[in-house]
This record gives sequence, C-alpha cells and structure tokens, in this order.
Amino acid sequence: MGRETELDHDGAEGGYGGDTHLVDEAALFASPLPMVGVERTTTRKELWSWYVYYIGNSGLGPFNFAISAWQNLLYLAGWDPAFDRGTVPCGDGDCYLNAFGQDRDINSIVLVTNGLSFALQAVLMLLAGSFADYGTWRPHITTAFTLLGWGVSFGWLGVTTAEKWQIGTALYILGLISYQCALTFWTAAFPGLARDLPEVKASEEKLALGEIDRQTHDNVDMLARNRLANVSFFVCSVGELVVLGILAGILQAIVIPDDTESNTRALSVVCAYSAGVWIVCAMPWFFWEQYRPGNKLPPRTSYLSVVVATLQNNVVSYDTKVLNYLLIDGIGAQAIGIGLFWVIQKKYTIRTKNLLLFNAFWILLLCVWGCIGITQESFGFHNVWEFWAYQAYYGIFVCPWYAVSQAMISEVVPRGKEFLFFALFSIMGKTSSFIGPFVSSAIIERSGNTNMPFTFLLALGVFAVAILFCVNVDKSRIECRAYLEEEARRVYEMPSGAITAATLPRSEEGREAEQEADVKGR
Repeated sequence: MGRETELDHDGAEGGYGGDTHLVDEAALFASPLPMVGVERTTTRKELWSWYVYYIGNSGLGPFNFAISAWQNLLYLAGWDPAFDRGTVPCGDGDCYLNAFGQDRDINSIVLVTNGLSFALQAVLMLLAGSFADYGTWRPHITTAFTLLGWGVSFGWLGVTTAEKWQIGTALYILGLISYQCALTFWTAAFPGLARDLPEVKASEEKLALGEIDRQTHDNVDMLARNRLANVSFFVCSVGELVVLGILAGILQAIVIPDDTESNTRALSVVCAYSAGVWIVCAMPWFFWEQYRPGNKLPPRTSYLSVVVATLQNNVVSYDTKVLNYLLIDGIGAQAIGIGLFWVIQKKYTIRTKNLLLFNAFWILLLCVWGCIGITQESFGFHNVWEFWAYQAYYGIFVCPWYAVSQAMISEVVPRGKEFLFFALFSIMGKTSSFIGPFVSSAIIERSGNTNMPFTFLLALGVFAVAILFCVNVDKSRIECRAYLEEEARRVYEMPSGAITAATLPRSEEGREAEQEADVKGR
C-alpha cells in the first residue's frame, strides 16, 4: 500500500472528527460505498461520442437564437411608451408590453422570464440530482431532457407572428430548461469518463501499490479531467463553426433585406435547424455510452451573457444574419482560447484553481466595461463594433472559464457522487440566476438605464472571486473521503474493515468476480 498518514478533517495531524483514523493516500481518490453495475474502461468511441454530443447541445437554438426569436416577438407586439398605450409600435427608443401583471420594458420582461426559468430548473435539478448517482439509470435523465429540447426547438416553426409572443415565452422557458438540464447531466458524466481512462486507472493502481506518490497521481488525474473538459469545448467550437457556416447559407436564402416577416421566420427556422443538428450529434453518444456503476440504494429505502445578449439584440435590431455572424466570430475565438489555454496548462502543469482565477480577471473586466456605458453612449455596449469585439474577447479569455470550472468542480466532489453534486452546483448557479434577473429588472425599471445591472454583476463577480481564493483542493479531498466514510458507516452500516478494503488494489479478474457475485446476489 501507499504511504499512510494520520490526518484529521482539516488536513492536520489527528483523526476525523476527533477519532484517530489512518487514511491511505489512495483512499482520497476512491469511494468505499457499495456499487451496482459493471466497471468500464473508457473507450475512444465513447469518449468521442461524448465530445460530439456537445456540438448538438451547444445551445445554438435554445440559448443563442431562441432569446433573439422571442425578444423579436416582444418587440413586434410592444408599443412606444412615449405615446398612448398601444398606439405606436416600438421604434429606436424604449419598448413596452404588458406582462406579469403590468406594463414593462421588454428588457425587464426578458430578465424576469429568465429568473422564472432558472427557478424551475433548480427544482428539477434537485429532484433528478438526488437520485442520479444511484443505480445505472442516470443516462436516461440526459435522454429525457434531450428529447424535450428537440420537441421545443421544432415547436418554434409555428411561432412566427407577434400575437404568439406568449407561446414564444413558454417555448423559451422550456427550451432553456431542456438545454441547461441536459447539459448539466452530460457534464456530470465526464469525471467518470476521465477516471476510467486506461492511463488514470493504471496510475491509481500504482498509487495504491505505493509505486508512485499522491502528487504524481494527482497531476495525472487533474490533467485528464482538464483534457476532457478542454477538448470537449474545442471540438464543440470547431463543430459549431461548421454548423454556423451552413446556417449562413440557409439564412442567405430565407432572409429578405429590410423585411421583418422573413427575418422573424428565419429566427424560427434557426431554432428548428438546431434541433436537427442536436439529433445527429446525440445519436453516437446514445449508442456508445456505457452504463457505469452507481451507488447501491441504501437499505430500507452564464447570467452575464444574458445581460449582454439582451443589449446585443437591441443594438443589431434582431437581424438574424448579423446575429449568426456574431456567433461565428465568438465561436471561432472560443476555439482559439480553449486550445491556447489548454496547451499552456498542459505544458506548465498549471493547477486548475490558478487557471480559473486567471480567467475570472477577464470576466470582471467585461463587467467594468459595461459599467462605463452607464454614464455615456460613446462606448460601453452601445455600438455594433463593441459586440464584435465582445464576441472575440469572450471567446478567447472567458470561454476557457467554463471548461476549467467543470474540471474544478470535479476535483472537489466525492467520488461516485458527481451527478448529485453537479446538480447541487447547478442549483446554486440557478439560485443566483433566479435572483439576478429580478434584481436587474428592478434596477432597469428604477434607473431607466439598461447598462445599470452591470454594477450588480461586478459586485457579484468580485464576491465570487474572493470565495474562489479560499478554496483548498487538497483539504477538499480529505473532506470528501470523510463524507463517504461517514455515509458508509451511517447509511450502509459498513464496518471499518470493509471501508478500508474498498480502496485496496484488486486485479481485473478479482473485480469481475466481485461484480458477477453482486449480480447473482441481486
């Protein structure tokens, strides 16, 4: 076995909760809980099908274009508040519509609706995430939300006139729910994929046998997680560029210059087109995904992007072609940023947390730029050229944050509890996203300035970075192990000897025999 150290819950000399307990270093990367299902080794086909799925669920329809299609309907149905209610259509100034019981600015309606959507997502995450780590049925969660996303995206084909803006609101909410929930549970699969890579499994066995130290294995494990997260984003970026290139040709044939009706119809077609892409890209994952072991049931039992997108839609007047070209700009920059940051991280073995803090700095700069636009209109997200620059900047410096943050989360959750904790992290994000739009909506209503919410975003960003500084990954591994051991004792009534044996290295034949015995026992 590897070198044993006596550690307490805080990583100091002592024992968990005051009880002396020897913790083997290999135990920090294992789970003592009883499992069901057959252990798998990640295959190349499975890994690449997981990468390709993300091209389909990149949010092209439900996230990127659905908000434009829906906000365009709000604009067409709204009126200019400078005149009598409902007498003059919206022009270049403010635009109001009666929604949620009162007359509101359409930007406020967008933020309130996003808040409601995020609240519903949190409830679903709580329900599904609580059970997803038990048994081997959890892939069906991703499948269910994926099917919902397909249906909603095709549903946009029937929503092409202003009087159907309420239906558009429902489709937008359902689309966000399907996209975000499918993405969350797709993401939660990657720690298991990384852990079951041949090189990671070999390193884990060497650590258990004492042939390598924990730091060596930690680097192998960390880089494997970051590789999967970064490669998935890079593959998605390249795939999206192809998808958007084809879409540019489709829009060229549909959109008639200065024709509102054809532009509205084109936005609906884009949403349906995204569903077709999603279907093609999801099929390999549904076919090659392996059902990994889950915990045995116990006995007896990017809010910032929404704000910027709202402003962007106003400035470019919902022009479908321009929105598509802006996406091509952003996705191309994203591919460059993801590739660049991954190469640097791999070359210098940069810790995940340090890279995340570096990315956070560039996010705060965006909020500062938005705040500048509060007092004047020369710049600060008021001009088309700024959104071209924003897409490039966001792709290179901010998008790597999403890949690295996934790896970071996977490093601080207990093994075998990824679906539960990814759902909990998503709920935390949805909680802030639920509160944020309502606060931002109130800020806009009170100030009359659509840039004012950037002050709120900047404050939230500074607070989040301060919390990130306090995260200790090494201490988290010890706390995760303590969490799993406590559950093994309390819920499964496992004796200490069985908990220790769960981390002992076993041959492949031994593991297969144990799994066969478990199947026969059930």
